[in-house]
Amino acid sequence: MNTRGSPEENTVQGYLEDIEKGPRKVRHEAIRGLAGIGSPAVPSLIGAMKDERNPDVLWYLALALARIGSPAIGLLLKEMKETPSVPFRRYGAAALGEMGEAAVEPILDAMREADPQLRGFLSGALCRIGDPAIPALRAWLQDGDDVMRSCAGLTLWKMGETGIGAMLTSLDEEE
Repeated sequence: MNTRGSPEENTVQGYLEDIEKGPRKVRHEAIRGLAGIGSPAVPSLIGAMKDERNPDVLWYLALALARIGSPAIGLLLKEMKETPSVPFRRYGAAALGEMGEAAVEPILDAMREADPQLRGFLSGALCRIGDPAIPALRAWLQDGDDVMRSCAGLTLWKMGETGIGAMLTSLDEEE
């Protein structure tokens, strides 16, 4: 473990090492520890995700971000926008999807300025969130921006029966 820096930084680095090299039980303990640290762990977690290529390690890092929840949303979305790495974006979207309703509006806001690939990952996060995302997506079907209306419609479509039903209800209400 790194002996320089604050005790909190050392603890975060120790947990990141446990996630990278530890057995399953140790990795789960590290996730709980990082979630307990909260916001201060977010930049290090995101940095580790950007550098990581092992899908197992990426999954554990994403789980830690998901457990931290709302405090991680803004920085994670910013980094996903700036980092075109497919694995980073994929696992970042998985973390956002696990954060639930708190992530819906920030995800939709990020979609406005996202590249097409990132919009696809963000759409997947909304699908993972499911029902709590439907009201906001329905509202976006009325958006003046063709791209955002299309994103909302495609996301509802990808949600399956529930999303398609919501989309059809929105269309009926328009008429």
